[in-house]
Amino acid sequence: MNRAHRNGAAIIVAGLSLLFAAACGGASAVTSAAGHGTDPGGASTGKHRTWWHPTDSGPNSGPEFQWELDHALNVHSATDMGTGATNPAGKKAPNPTVYDIDGIDNPASTVAALHHLHDKVICYIEVGAAGNYYAARAEGLRVSYYAQLAAARDLGKGVPGYPERYLNINAPSTLRIIEAMIRQQCAAKGFDAVEPDIDDSYTDSTGFRITEVQNERYDKTLGGYAHSLGLAWGQKNGDQDPAFSKALEPTTDFLLDEECNFYQTCDIVAPPYLKARKLVLDAEYTDDWGGNVAADLRKFCAADRARHIDGTLFTAALAGPRHPCQ
Repeated sequence: MNRAHRNGAAIIVAGLSLLFAAACGGASAVTSAAGHGTDPGGASTGKHRTWWHPTDSGPNSGPEFQWELDHALNVHSATDMGTGATNPAGKKAPNPTVYDIDGIDNPASTVAALHHLHDKVICYIEVGAAGNYYAARAEGLRVSYYAQLAAARDLGKGVPGYPERYLNINAPSTLRIIEAMIRQQCAAKGFDAVEPDIDDSYTDSTGFRITEVQNERYDKTLGGYAHSLGLAWGQKNGDQDPAFSKALEPTTDFLLDEECNFYQTCDIVAPPYLKARKLVLDAEYTDDWGGNVAADLRKFCAADRARHIDGTLFTAALAGPRHPCQ
């Protein structure tokens, strides 16, 4: 649940850039085609589509990962780009090959610049809640997504601690608006994948009656739609019930979990993805672990390595600094 740490235990046209068949420098990938008719996630495709399938291969059980949501990524900033980071041994880590950035804040030119470096780019959006963070003009719309959701009466209770409101994920209007966001912000800008924030709102008091099964159906539908556009689809958090990951993994390409070591939930959320050799990204926050980078890395990296999880230490603001486990 992160937009400058929208977390605690959990936290959003036209062209389409075809995805690279393989990433360089550790971002392992294979391509796969959906058959005619129905995508594995449930969406009708009508034709073959390929998308990125990130795996756990690489020295850090996956690619070098940079997660920057605090502001639009500056590709000329070493801090934003996560270069020069150090690992637990105090040595310089390889540069990132996968970037997870805000889908609305960042233009297509930023995605293209990262692709020029042979990097993969993940599109951060919110799918289970919405905040009035963006002007319609910034979204390239006449009416913002938030205003559309408000007009449809799809906004529920406030998200504790944040100026956001939960969505009625059972409403067809919510599904339509969020799919439009995926198409207009992620696919049209050429992203490779989607990070769906607050994709497990069934665990919260949303103002709506949302069951775990309904939440799974919503996530699978969105994932199938992303696949139909050539985008990989992730699971975000989901630490409350192992059945949630088990249900989503067959139609989901990777997992991004916040602080599964700090909250001791790695063995709840990650096993289905680890068994399938899919990429599992673990973001731990130095704000919680203690603030000493070297000491913080020693507290969780051995556990991540033992599980084959791709672990990285960030500040909760997600403003650039990163320290991977390898």
